[in-house]
Amino acid sequence: MPCSPVARRVTLPDSGAEASPSGEAAHFRALENLYRSAPINRLFRSELTIPVEGRSIIHFDVDETQFHAAGAIHGTVYFKMLDDAAFYAANSLVSDRFLLTTSFNLLFTRPIGPGRIRAEGRWISGKRRVYVAEASLIDAEGEEVGRGTGTFMRSQFPLSSLPGYAD
Repeated sequence: MPCSPVARRVTLPDSGAEASPSGEAAHFRALENLYRSAPINRLFRSELTIPVEGRSIIHFDVDETQFHAAGAIHGTVYFKMLDDAAFYAANSLVSDRFLLTTSFNLLFTRPIGPGRIRAEGRWISGKRRVYVAEASLIDAEGEEVGRGTGTFMRSQFPLSSLPGYAD
């Protein structure tokens, strides 16, 4: 004897209403907002995305205003983007405290000219007080132009106390 079909009731979301992210997704969006709100990022045309825990992507544009005397991007730009990508990959695992960079090692593999660059950050290890993450810089042709590894430590600053994160 066949079973009768089960009636299911589904509550559809209100039309036009967007649900606010919660949990992990809310943490990732708040970190992205924290990045946008940092005064230093007014100097760089860049955008952070945290797709999943332990990963980050920063797209940024470089131009001649960031060149050194020999006509390529200055090393400070390498450091800034590699440090930020590794930092946000690590801080995506920490929802209560701001991390601080305690050390960072850089490898310059190719000079960078003007154009669109991508920094990809990946968490490697650590889940208590100290975190290790790495990042790669990828140019518009898909070539790695720099790499870095950083160590990050939990600070005394609650993320919820930082204006960009709390907004």
